[in-house]
Amino acid sequence: MRGFSYRLGWTEDSFTPGGGEKETVGRTFDFSKLRPISIFIILALAVLAGRSAWLQIVKGNYYYSLAEGNRIRIERLEPKRGIIYDQNLNPLVRNVANSLLYLIPADLPRDEEARDKVIKKVSDILPELPAEEIKNKLARIKIGTLNSYQPLFLADNIPYEKAMLLYLKSANLPGVFLTDKTRRGYDLSAASLSHVLGYTGKINEKELEKSGDEYLPIDYIGKTGVEYFWENELKGESGKKYIEVDALGKEKKIISQSKTTDGHNLVLSLDLGLQKKLEEVTAAYLKKLNLNKAAAVVMNPNNGEILALVSFPAYDSNKFAKGISAEDYAALLNSPDNPLFNRVISGEYPSGSTIKPVIAAAGLEEKIISEHTSFLSVGGISIGQWFYPDWKAGGHGLTDVRKAIAQSVNTFFYYIGGGYEDFFGLGVERIVNYAKLFGLGAQTGVDLAGEAAGFLPTEEWKEKVKGERWYIGDTYHLAIGQGDLLVTPLQVANYTSVFANGGRLYRPHLVKEVLTRDDKLVREVETAPIRSNFIDPYNIEVVRQGMRQTVTSGSATSLQSLPVAVAGKTGSAQWSTKEKTHAWFTGFAPYEKPEIVITVLVEQGGEGSEVAVPIAREVLEWYFSGR
Repeated sequence: MRGFSYRLGWTEDSFTPGGGEKETVGRTFDFSKLRPISIFIILALAVLAGRSAWLQIVKGNYYYSLAEGNRIRIERLEPKRGIIYDQNLNPLVRNVANSLLYLIPADLPRDEEARDKVIKKVSDILPELPAEEIKNKLARIKIGTLNSYQPLFLADNIPYEKAMLLYLKSANLPGVFLTDKTRRGYDLSAASLSHVLGYTGKINEKELEKSGDEYLPIDYIGKTGVEYFWENELKGESGKKYIEVDALGKEKKIISQSKTTDGHNLVLSLDLGLQKKLEEVTAAYLKKLNLNKAAAVVMNPNNGEILALVSFPAYDSNKFAKGISAEDYAALLNSPDNPLFNRVISGEYPSGSTIKPVIAAAGLEEKIISEHTSFLSVGGISIGQWFYPDWKAGGHGLTDVRKAIAQSVNTFFYYIGGGYEDFFGLGVERIVNYAKLFGLGAQTGVDLAGEAAGFLPTEEWKEKVKGERWYIGDTYHLAIGQGDLLVTPLQVANYTSVFANGGRLYRPHLVKEVLTRDDKLVREVETAPIRSNFIDPYNIEVVRQGMRQTVTSGSATSLQSLPVAVAGKTGSAQWSTKEKTHAWFTGFAPYEKPEIVITVLVEQGGEGSEVAVPIAREVLEWYFSGR
């Protein structure tokens, strides 16, 4: 360029004040401080890397589930619970529509004020569900955990109008859901069916914990009776629905789903007509006698099927299925008559003379006696200062085993049970062993929960529990069904069946067939005998003849009027020194080819021949006279 010349060093001149002497501008850095800073940065990065590894690797699945829970949900599809029929396919239970309200805590507003508004709107529609109660339920759940995505039960059996209002409102209420479930409705044309069918109710925390992942906190489950025992068959298998939800937790679209498998239907051996008749007759006699506690059962002796089962007093299982009130439940629990108690399977009573056929069979089998052995009954026997009486003053005269059963002669059973003078009896050990063969001292295995085992006393037990040795009088009492011996009415019916069918012991049962949802056969319940041929058939026949003579010339002669031949045994079981005895009858008919066994117990009824026999007579009359 013209007029311009480059001069080396011009910059130094330009930035040198006054154009005088040059100075060097710079700064110094202390590199010794770099090391601690580097260590700090490395440690911070290590912490971040470790935390990332923990969150992504160790807890990755957990937080992935939480994250996906905000978008993708798995909703369980409930199967239909199976129906229960009587033997003639009369439905005894139905599934009834039921509106249920629940919360998903994770979907509720995080802001406390907003959450309280949601709760208040729910409580305003259902005043019986106070807002404070809902808050208390929520307080037990930690938001952000997987449990917070589980449904939290609020109310069920909601009236239709309120259910519709909740349905409309819940669309805009985050975390609030109304669903259609079903509850059970029971046919209680016979009130005593409650003890058979039982009921379902909302699953509790203990049941939920045991069930694993099979149930949700809002599910219903069998609580008692057939509903409980056959829960696995009745409940079916759930399906799954994968859904995408919005910010309120409401379903936006279905991604995929698997089908449910409905529960199996059950066919009971129960005959509804016979159940009604047995209940009707028993109730009438209880009213007549001003009593209210009894148990009665009818069985098929040829396969163990239970045809009717009545326990008084009864209760209404529909109240439980609908959600029983605290007042009603307290009334049932505090009732001195204990209506929730199934006396047929759970009641334990002294057997009285109904045990005598078993003792007679044991004596014959052990050859302690033969069918021709006779003892003289003069009103009882004496051992030292103790006297063991017959029920008839002056005694029954010369008595063999058939007469002893028919007329319930105590002296005969004192002899074969404990012996007398130079005659040696069975003794306690053999009595207990034979009682066990006939199913006593153990549960029968009936398909109902809560069965009692009864009780068979032994020398060892008495010494251990009572601190006393076993006396001959204890054996005498055991041989006539008194003392510490306890049996259930079902056990008595079951061993009566052994004499009816010729020597086979079955497992009593209520369910005879399992069906598909559309009533096609899945399987039949096995009816093979538990034990057979443990008593010689001829000895069984001798006892049968004695039981037949009970009707023709003994303590149940009123049964001679029936259209078929009946055999049986009466009993009056002492259980208190102040109260009346329990009244027993057990028998079978027709005598030659038995179709049914009937056992009746009336608590504090007095003489079995006067109280229990008339009930059996009226039921048998109806059963064998064209119904």
